[in-house]
Amino acid sequence: MLAIAIGTTMAVLDGAIVNIALPTIARQLHETPSATIWVVNAYQIAIVVSLLPLAALGERVGYARVYLAGLVLFTAGSLACALSGSLPALNVARAAQGLGAAGLMSVNGALVRYTYPDAMLGRGVGLNALVVSFAAAVGPTLASGILSFGPWQWLFAVNVPFGVLNLVLAWRALPPSHRSTLPFDWASAGLNAVAFGLFFVGVDALSRGGGSRWVAALELGAALAAGVWLVRRGADARAPLIPLDLLRNRVFALSVAASVCSFTAYMLAFVSLPFHFETALGRSTVETGLLMTPWPAALGLVAPIAGRLSDRLPAAVLGGAGMAVLAAGLLLMAMLPADASTTGILWRMAVCGLGFGLFQAPNNRTMLSAAPRERAGAAGGMLATARLTGMTGGAALAAVVFAAFPQRAEPISLSIGVALALAAAVASLSRWKR
Repeated sequence: MLAIAIGTTMAVLDGAIVNIALPTIARQLHETPSATIWVVNAYQIAIVVSLLPLAALGERVGYARVYLAGLVLFTAGSLACALSGSLPALNVARAAQGLGAAGLMSVNGALVRYTYPDAMLGRGVGLNALVVSFAAAVGPTLASGILSFGPWQWLFAVNVPFGVLNLVLAWRALPPSHRSTLPFDWASAGLNAVAFGLFFVGVDALSRGGGSRWVAALELGAALAAGVWLVRRGADARAPLIPLDLLRNRVFALSVAASVCSFTAYMLAFVSLPFHFETALGRSTVETGLLMTPWPAALGLVAPIAGRLSDRLPAAVLGGAGMAVLAAGLLLMAMLPADASTTGILWRMAVCGLGFGLFQAPNNRTMLSAAPRERAGAAGGMLATARLTGMTGGAALAAVVFAAFPQRAEPISLSIGVALALAAAVASLSRWKR
């Protein structure tokens, strides 16, 4: 579990820390801020397009092999990022790093399932959720600390010793797994890359607004067409890349829907609240960072407890209660008075994190346990894909709201988040059987 946790931390951290360094990178490489955005996008797109194909590959060659290959590529990509002297070279290295991160994330859930016995699976999923929330929470702070002592290249160089150490640990410790004898569907992997890649690029263009909206519409339309083709191609397959066989399971499908809704609500809040704190409430950048902290802190505290509880109590009830608490917290944030005290903001943010933490581990446990053991890779890949889809959709939805309602964007975004959290609660409770 330590080997899994180190790799997960590295992959999540590198998705969270680079934003802080973009102004410095733009200045030192003599590039425009808009051009350096692709330092982030190259990493995210590489993950999005390869998650499901790598999960399917893991079912055929073994999850440990995909994890180890991803770890080698991620570490080599980190070294290439640290040594790059131009923006094109940095973008290529970031894409390689993202592909390695996808190798780590795509089989993460499957390895957790093969590490823990079924009766203790909730503990493993809860610990995994704690690792993810911790890495996401400390990312910006860690980046600021590294940049205060050294150049931006250190953000990537720091991965190299940890990657080498974890390679030795993972080689010795990761469990063996069932291997499918079915051939790998390369055509479906290509369609998946087109569908998810164009979806990500289209969402990015949509968030920029202006003339980019027409381009975004074409890209999203092409992504939809590729996605429909991909689904139809896998309709009769025994183990399709898009796990239609698992999505026919009502419990699994409702868990995926709840996950997408929850992460969309999460991203709506995390995009809109910093603007609200700084513009409406007049808080500084440092204060805003501190005000955002209670959410991931509460999530990290509750997730392991919720994971243990899900081994004994219905995950549908735990998840439904968690999303109801998140909806209440978001509603309290939307109704926040202009003269709100710091204490008043902190406890409301803690309520949101409490609800999200109570939901996440039980829901993830349900997704992993609802699939047959030999399809653990597809279930884990779908878990990660649902999370990224929700976060990408939430960021795009927030951008649309800010463009359409610039004066009231924050409360409107939070109100939409309330509705999505309630939808996730309904989906979660719908899985409950006495």
